[in-house]
Amino acid sequence: MAKELPKKEFKSIFWRSFTLLGSFNYERMEGLGFLYAVLPSLKRIYANDPDGLKEAMHRHLEAFNMTVAPSPFVMGLAVAMEEQAKDDPSIDKTSINALKVSLMGPLSGIGDTFFWGIFRVLACSLGASFALQGNILGPIILLLLFNIPNFLTRYYGLKIGYNQGAGFLENLQNSGKMDLFTYCAGIVGIASVGCLTASWIGISSPLEFDIAGNTIVIQEYLDQLCPQLLSLSAVLIILKLLKNKVSTLKITIGVIVIAFVLGVFGIIA
Repeated sequence: MAKELPKKEFKSIFWRSFTLLGSFNYERMEGLGFLYAVLPSLKRIYANDPDGLKEAMHRHLEAFNMTVAPSPFVMGLAVAMEEQAKDDPSIDKTSINALKVSLMGPLSGIGDTFFWGIFRVLACSLGASFALQGNILGPIILLLLFNIPNFLTRYYGLKIGYNQGAGFLENLQNSGKMDLFTYCAGIVGIASVGCLTASWIGISSPLEFDIAGNTIVIQEYLDQLCPQLLSLSAVLIILKLLKNKVSTLKITIGVIVIAFVLGVFGIIA
């Protein structure tokens, strides 16, 4: 018999999902908001296991970022997987975060397309057309056209995510595909980090030397070794510092100072 998420918890997660961006930051992004949303369920699941609750809270504080409307689907899925992991200690709990990471890209792509590319444009266009005529219905139509799909997506996303989550995890476990799934999800996560590193950081060196009438451009040689080598090196150094428990504030200040000094001397750009 399929389990049902208690109504009180369902309502709590649903309404708390609207605060997902309330504590957005560039270290964990929506991580704190995600934890706040699923916290009532975590307290129930680990009611008699303080250490388990602490581990689960740390688990859901990890970086999370996706379009907010479909996020309750992932919340419901995460709660169902936490219940399964609590009942079956053999389940690898790292698969919970691996699943969250693997869903961020696809669901964000869908959410951005519909909510920012379609619903927002349609709602704003119709609302503005009424507002230009001085009609009070302008802002009302805008809010309704955008928020009705938003509410419905959150509500049914949470329901489907929880109801399908338990069966999804059980099927993976029984078929022996859980290890493969965790491995593949980890690859997706690492690949995403690599893409972001190459796309967003973009550290380069403008150094040039004239040798025997030939201009030697350092960046060209670095690119031959590995494209975006300086960006990759910076990310790996910062990752190493984070693993060594160096505070984010110290790392941020260090990056600013080093980047300023190297930039002034024309070593990096």
